[in-house]
Amino acid sequence: MNWLQRLQARWKVGSLFQVLIILVVFACTGFTVLFLKRPLFNFCFGNDVIPLFASIIYYVLILPIYNLLLLFYGFVFGQFSFFWEFEKRFFNRIISIFRPKNKR
Repeated sequence: MNWLQRLQARWKVGSLFQVLIILVVFACTGFTVLFLKRPLFNFCFGNDVIPLFASIIYYVLILPIYNLLLLFYGFVFGQFSFFWEFEKRFFNRIISIFRPKNKR
């Protein structure tokens, strides 16, 4: 079983073509986030040195922006339902970290 077939089984999608489309969506989202950083920082700080606090704020705020872009590109490429479920699982995992554990 090659890596594409393993992804197909893990993500429970119908075809290898759908796996490739999902990988394209992840790539487009990543490149968009990458290409947004420099113009955003140039707008805010010019060509000066970027302060540490700005980088920290960027990395904190990029998570929700990345997730919104993932849903947007998922919609554009016809995979919105996959990414909607993906996002729900992702946020449930994050929320479960902060939930108190039930002691039995």
